[in-house]
Amino acid sequence: MIKKVVQTTTMILILPVYTAYRLLALINQNDAFASCSQFMSLLPGKSGSYLRNSFYALTMKKCEQGVVLSFGTLFSQIDTEIENGTYIGPQCNIGSCKIGQDCLLGSGVHILSGKNQHNFESMDVPIREQGGKLTKISIGQDTWIGNNAVVMADIGQKCVIAAGSVVVHPVADNMIVAGNPAAAIKER
Repeated sequence: MIKKVVQTTTMILILPVYTAYRLLALINQNDAFASCSQFMSLLPGKSGSYLRNSFYALTMKKCEQGVVLSFGTLFSQIDTEIENGTYIGPQCNIGSCKIGQDCLLGSGVHILSGKNQHNFESMDVPIREQGGKLTKISIGQDTWIGNNAVVMADIGQKCVIAAGSVVVHPVADNMIVAGNPAAAIKER
């Protein structure tokens, strides 16, 4: 019951930030979302986590109430989905993705919006002007991603991604992977 009261209180407290977001979103929704995400990432402690959760529940495609969003974590795409019971550690950088139920992301995990975000074929055009393609990454339920891992491909359910790994190819269900590029070590 206390948790419900805290969640309701933080939902009310976050309304001014949400209102500012809605006004900025009239110009550019993803830029407004990224800017507000930077502000929200700076709120410390347990209260900050509750306030972030309330803000993202109002703005993201899906962010359930039982999600823990730690200090310094940034989100760049509004189409992100996070299911109940998921913990996202401090200093993460999350792009377009769907994170399943009961996942654990360690500190400094980066989930990029795929591995084709930037084109670089033309030598006559600066890379920043060549565009790219964002891909929504899927992280299966009950998956643990260790500190400082970089994820650019889908990960199945019940996987373990070792700290510092770079996932560039899809990972099947129940696999433990490690390395750069990440390779299967064994099945759980």
